[in-house]
Amino acid sequence: MSTPGFSLFLGLLQLVGFLLPLRTSAIRKDIGFLEERICRTTVQGRYLISDDEGNVCNALSLDSRTRCCPLKGERFSCHGCNILSQCCSSYEFCVSCCLNPTRTILEKVVKIKVAKPATAGTYRTVFDFCAGRCRHSSESVVHENAYHSKFHHCFSLTSNASGANLTQVETRLLGIDVIVGRQGDSCDAVCKSRGQLCVMNKLSLLNQCDVMQRYMTCKGSCLASAGADQPAEVADDAPRDLYPGACLYSRTQSMLSCDGSHQYTRRLCPCA
Repeated sequence: MSTPGFSLFLGLLQLVGFLLPLRTSAIRKDIGFLEERICRTTVQGRYLISDDEGNVCNALSLDSRTRCCPLKGERFSCHGCNILSQCCSSYEFCVSCCLNPTRTILEKVVKIKVAKPATAGTYRTVFDFCAGRCRHSSESVVHENAYHSKFHHCFSLTSNASGANLTQVETRLLGIDVIVGRQGDSCDAVCKSRGQLCVMNKLSLLNQCDVMQRYMTCKGSCLASAGADQPAEVADDAPRDLYPGACLYSRTQSMLSCDGSHQYTRRLCPCA
């Protein structure tokens, strides 16, 4: 037999149980915190930094939490850059300019090898490409240890196609003398006769039909070939099977050489 006090106690327990269910309901899954984005940045310079959004800022103004530049100023800035040659006087602005999706396309970048060996990997992102290309481009140096102009951070992709833009090529040949050599001479010999040296990393710019046709006769023919003496024009007195008068370009960039020569060709040489 229950007492009035005990009945009152049971009633209170039931009321508490009604107001506070024994099971705690789960937190709604559609409510959460926005994940803050962390930027990747260049580490080359002491004063300027470019982030992977294409912004350039002073190193001291970098957000310590997100590692991003403040959202002010011009995004994808090409300050101090030559748009034709795609070369810049500043590493950070080179990266910023390169990141513009209208200039650098991800689908093309991911197919490019990071280094020359066949075992080398490819770039994963446009930022990886721009940060690496602007730092290590060989297009801006002469004799492998000196810059031919103040625009020595380049992000352009060297093209071996015969339809290359001549204006862009000529801009990238600033400071270089393009010389048609004598029959049978190597580019080393051609440049040495002028008191200069052959600039090896400029041979790929000359190894294009429209460029050769600018400096040589070519007589209507420009043919793909293979040889250390290319780019070159075949002499008129060459045997018929060597296509006299035709210009030859190499499909294999690794074969380009300053010391290559052939008794029946005249080489097109970059001297400085």
